[in-house]
Amino acid sequence: MRVGVVLEDENGVHGNVCAHFGQCKFFFLADIDKDKKKITSTRIVPNTAVHGGGGCVAVDEILKYKITHVIAGGMGMGAQQKFAQAGVEVFGYSGNVQKALDDFMNNTLGGLDACKDHGQGGSCH
Repeated sequence: MRVGVVLEDENGVHGNVCAHFGQCKFFFLADIDKDKKKITSTRIVPNTAVHGGGGCVAVDEILKYKITHVIAGGMGMGAQQKFAQAGVEVFGYSGNVQKALDDFMNNTLGGLDACKDHGQGGSCH
């Protein structure tokens, strides 16, 4: 499986999960062997769609990398719905990327509520 984590900076597992999906500067991609609870490979890629059209544009950008799960600090309902339509599970986390991935591998991450700035209307903005 491939997990996409939204990053504030290029610090990878040593950095923090970005507080808002559509405003992240980078995506951290982690291929994980969940049975062994081990990260098998990682890659940092730029988010070239930084809130240019909201989180929904960034959804298309990260989906190019064939993720199966995404971890973010916050996300609008429109972006969450777009991930759901693509079959990608969304998880919420605030803090260190490595800790988020450890929690993910241990099945202790929770879901994610819509960002308060986006409301519940389902649109990206």
